[in-house]
Amino acid sequence: MAELEHAQLLAKLDGSCRRPVLLFLISAVVWLLVGSTLALIASIKLHAPEFLANDAWLTFGRMRTAHLNSVAYGWAAMAAVGVLLWLVPRLTRAPLRGTRLLEGAAWAWNGLVAAGVVAILTGYSTSVEWLEFPLPIAMGLTVCFAVVAGAGLDALHRRQVDHIYVSLWYLTAVMVWFPVLYLTANIGIHGGLLSGVAQAMTNWWFAHNVLGLFVTPIALATLYYVLPKVIGRPIHSYYLSLVGFWALALFYNWAGLHHLVGGPVPMWAVTVGIVASMMMLIPVTTVAFNQHMTMRGHFHLLRSSPSLRFVVFAGMSYAVVSAQGSFEALRGMSEVVHFTQYTVGHAHLGMYGFFSMMMFGGYYFILPRLTGREWPSATLIRVHFWCSAFGIAVYFLALTAGGVQQGLLLLDPGVPFLDVVQATLPWLQARSWAGLALTVAHIAFAISVAQMVLGLAPARGTPTLLAQRVTSQGGAA
Repeated sequence: MAELEHAQLLAKLDGSCRRPVLLFLISAVVWLLVGSTLALIASIKLHAPEFLANDAWLTFGRMRTAHLNSVAYGWAAMAAVGVLLWLVPRLTRAPLRGTRLLEGAAWAWNGLVAAGVVAILTGYSTSVEWLEFPLPIAMGLTVCFAVVAGAGLDALHRRQVDHIYVSLWYLTAVMVWFPVLYLTANIGIHGGLLSGVAQAMTNWWFAHNVLGLFVTPIALATLYYVLPKVIGRPIHSYYLSLVGFWALALFYNWAGLHHLVGGPVPMWAVTVGIVASMMMLIPVTTVAFNQHMTMRGHFHLLRSSPSLRFVVFAGMSYAVVSAQGSFEALRGMSEVVHFTQYTVGHAHLGMYGFFSMMMFGGYYFILPRLTGREWPSATLIRVHFWCSAFGIAVYFLALTAGGVQQGLLLLDPGVPFLDVVQATLPWLQARSWAGLALTVAHIAFAISVAQMVLGLAPARGTPTLLAQRVTSQGGAA
């Protein structure tokens, strides 16, 4: 009887958020395909500059910037919001309200991102990295997220649980942090309140924090929710997870200034950024330890569960990229790799290897519960996972190795700059091949998602597994 009541409650909660969540998640997949296309074009141009070179809007500067923003504010932000709006009712046991307003926000979000990408391609970028959308578009996105945050905080206020699980800590923080972060940076930089050094410092304060205080908390909330659900056991240490949360909240906000090592900014500010970056080893260690101890004895489930395979890969990537970022902040390391392809590989391991792979795991867990259907093809899931894993691994390793070589050559005054360029070309070609693998992965993923939402997948029953499970553990929702 209790199980039936629990299932009915979950169905009620999922029903309350189904339409806006599906709209955000489907839109995100569309933007993922758009961003992948733009990324592949931009990557090819780095080693074949004559490729599509006859139109201004197809130049590398515009292609790369349009890719960054379509992925950051189209794919990443909309996927994150979709997952957030599904997790909050589940964690609060309070149905989501204001769904019509949320649907309107989703449509407006799509329109604003499309307008922003067109503005960039036609030459109306602001030229401030991560904040390239014109100010009116940025203000519109702020309003859209405020609607999302309002609905989430309303559910939190009406929660039917006394205990606030760690995932809800992360989600609540995002609903407060991101609107303040995005609004402050846009008004400060584009509103004419800041200039010169202050503008550069604010730019990197935002650029680093949009990763650490927006997408990272939502990804970690997904990890802490999906991992225990799939394997059927609680997280190893709830209190350790809270240490990770508060360490992230305390230290990440300061870390972005390490990007200005060697720049014309106060030495103390850069030093604070370096110290905060090193202190980020604390939350990273807690997450890695919690994930490993929770998975201990259940690693065999990686063979069968699509959600678990993506989530664990993402968690491992989080440990690697965060540790790499901490040591990259040190002045000696930064001197070698700061202006090289190394930083590009680092950024993509974080945004793709960690965040995007975590969102893919979230999709594979959430969509069957929202659509009432199972994933149509284990083969498509395998193609998605292995092309994604292979693509980001080649991308990261090629640009890491190539970036170190590039940095060492740039530091040698006896090496002509053209020789540095020639030495970098093979690594850039590997980057394009990796981008092609990622694009194949995204097409396979989009086909699966389309079949799910169009009702072409089988009705929910036996879950779609990548291999036959050896035991009957886990899997309950």
